[in-house]
Amino acid sequence: MRSTFPSPARLTRRLLTGLAFVALLAGPALAQLAPEPASQQTAKQLVTAQRHMVVAANPLAAAAGQEMLRQGGSAVDAAIATELVLGLVEPQSSGLGGGGFLVLAEPGGKVTSYDGRETAGAAVTPDLFIGPDGKPLPFPAALKGGRAVGVPGLVAMMAQAHAAHGKLPWAKLFEPAIRLAEAGVPAQPRMVTVLGEWQKMLATSADMQQVFYRNGAGAPALGEIFAVPGQLTTLRLLAKAGPEAFYRGPIAQEIVAHLKEVAGPNGPPVLSLDDFAAYKAVERDAVCVAYRVWKVCGMGPPSGGGIAVLQILALLAPHDLKTLGKDSPQAWHLLLEASRRAHADREAYIGDPDHVAVPIKGLLDKAYLAERARGIDPTRAAIGKVPAGSPPTRQGALSRPPGIGLDLPSTTHISIVDDEGRMVSMTNSVEFAFGSGLVAAGMVLNNELTDFAFVPVKDGVPVSGAVGPGRRPRSSMSPMVVFDAQGRPVVAVGSPGGTAIIGYVAQALVAMLDWGLDPQQAVNLPILLNRNGATQIESLPQADRLADALAGMGHEVKREAINSGVHAIRWTAQGWQGGADPRRDGVALGD
Repeated sequence: MRSTFPSPARLTRRLLTGLAFVALLAGPALAQLAPEPASQQTAKQLVTAQRHMVVAANPLAAAAGQEMLRQGGSAVDAAIATELVLGLVEPQSSGLGGGGFLVLAEPGGKVTSYDGRETAGAAVTPDLFIGPDGKPLPFPAALKGGRAVGVPGLVAMMAQAHAAHGKLPWAKLFEPAIRLAEAGVPAQPRMVTVLGEWQKMLATSADMQQVFYRNGAGAPALGEIFAVPGQLTTLRLLAKAGPEAFYRGPIAQEIVAHLKEVAGPNGPPVLSLDDFAAYKAVERDAVCVAYRVWKVCGMGPPSGGGIAVLQILALLAPHDLKTLGKDSPQAWHLLLEASRRAHADREAYIGDPDHVAVPIKGLLDKAYLAERARGIDPTRAAIGKVPAGSPPTRQGALSRPPGIGLDLPSTTHISIVDDEGRMVSMTNSVEFAFGSGLVAAGMVLNNELTDFAFVPVKDGVPVSGAVGPGRRPRSSMSPMVVFDAQGRPVVAVGSPGGTAIIGYVAQALVAMLDWGLDPQQAVNLPILLNRNGATQIESLPQADRLADALAGMGHEVKREAINSGVHAIRWTAQGWQGGADPRRDGVALGD
């Protein structure tokens, strides 16, 4: 099967969306580009269960979560065990060297969200990604020397969530991952494909060359047992000593020492032991809106995904999408136009709420969104980019220049429900494929700081997404949950995919809540996206009629391979239903 994620050619074109990245064309790692792969889907069946369920990006990881649930563990316990194995089987996407967001929905309508986003070190300055010539660094150069590595937040977030909502002992959650690491990890399809198709770029990293390309022996073949040095040691240490070992102990020491070695005496500023010791995950207020008969909730800033998805739903609320149906070009037109407006506001206003005034209430204000909805022509696409709105209580929020918005195989999503009806929606990432390309303490280190704006000032004004000491970069990760009218959690959904996550998740929610599709039917639909520009339509035959109709409504249509990875769980009167995106390797497991 040919892969469904962007080839280097597609990657390059997307990186060049902003003029600041024209220099990428000169990058030697991109000299020879592979042809664009076609969009492929692997048929998957709806999975049903009565007690509990896990939907994750790899069967071995989903089985680890299911093991915890069968032992009476909570949804949070299962999510941690699942992610620990994901870090072994898909290091290109997530792991202990990255970060993430976790949203927990509990019966009675309670929702709790945890921010495990990476932070910039104390030594960074706003010109971190400005080269000696005063221009933004080419993206490959931004990865070099460890300058893009933020303090990983995943371990702290999982520990904080476990302390409040775990039922099983912390060390037990590590047992499946430790067993797998002891036996040796069989190389999984997605990792093998990424290593093969992106070798020209990835192999420029000495760590990647040594660990994943095995000092010239080549990447492991599908199913071949391989090990990342230090992986098992780190897992055993974390299981025994907890997050203290990561942030104030030998793991932090090993990572910092490696970053200093890579940067060299004249290199960029890198993380220090003090940066690790200062890191804290944050429990934040979730963002929620009423939609039809449901309450939909997600992660607030520094993720812009939750607000954007909620804005899309609110803008669609005046329209009867159920009657229009999934085959209606008008229904898709409305979804795409709503998405354009949500992306415009995301670009303008979302940043780290601890450092930037983010008008969260204003962006979700009913009157403001009603006004934005009235600006959507139900029959014609807007011309050009839709400007950001002017929400109330904007508190001096700033706009920012175009940043990097990529669809990369470098994020993962987990949806879980436990025996007591608690649901976890958790999205984690290392940002780029294999993150920064640096490996220390058995883990791939993230490059999340490239989510900051490379250009810190626009028209003489500091932008909201500028890098700064201790700041968390803006994200599009959109772990979402839905409650019914009785306050029962009924949906958990999310996806990888860069800025496209917002569209993937909004489409899945509309498919389930408005069109009545089960989770597998919802994720099987062709993907249609608009990130305030051209309308991207998945290059599948079943989308041909919609593409023609939308072009007739004024959309600039581009047919493309799409790389969603939506994982969804939904409650019905018959029990739990789970769906895994056919474009990736994920599965749903339940009892």
